[in-house]
Amino acid sequence: MTRTILAIGAHYDDCPFGIPGTLLRAVKKHQRVVILNLIGDYTNWPPVRGRAQELLELSKQLAAERGMEMRFLNWKSMGFEPTLETKRAVSEVVADVKPDTAFMLWPRDRHPDHEAASAICHAALHQPARLLGLDEAHVPSRIFWYDNGPGHTLGFEPDTYVDVTAEWDEARAWLGRLMAFVRRDDYDPTKPDAALETKTVLSRYRGLACGVRYAEALKSLRPGTTLEL
Repeated sequence: MTRTILAIGAHYDDCPFGIPGTLLRAVKKHQRVVILNLIGDYTNWPPVRGRAQELLELSKQLAAERGMEMRFLNWKSMGFEPTLETKRAVSEVVADVKPDTAFMLWPRDRHPDHEAASAICHAALHQPARLLGLDEAHVPSRIFWYDNGPGHTLGFEPDTYVDVTAEWDEARAWLGRLMAFVRRDDYDPTKPDAALETKTVLSRYRGLACGVRYAEALKSLRPGTTLEL
């Protein structure tokens, strides 16, 4: 049977930066991949002022081109907290998607949106039935935190690595096209921006840690859990 992955981030670029290669690898293995972004209203973010809807459309398009579905909830940055309402909203997606494997942001982070998203997802992925008032609801058997880079993530110590060497060029192009849109520029793979350079260094570092060229790092919520891709 086809396995289903649910990857959750706060912002449009959290999953394309944190685990793009992992998600691309899952698609190659014929797994269903759904990406959920909690923030779907970017009208208060100056870099895309007047282009917020275009950012959503491009994000969905780039995911679809890579065989994935991308969804957005309707909160703004700094406009949500771990409340019963927000936990229920994510629980509804969990109940609908029925993931076998889920990825969420690491809880210690310099960005408040990331910390809030992690707390919300932790509850929604563990207890969707209780939050939705149901007798039962599907719970993923494998849940992993992912690293979102040295500019944000604090105290992350991985226990799982994914070799993304074969997916590396496609992962870079995905992130690069998003960053180029935000800069109001054309994507040029020969001229990486700060985000791409950071992702390259991080993935190379993770690769050195596990003996491959490029890798992404995860940490399981349940010790001893293995990732099946």
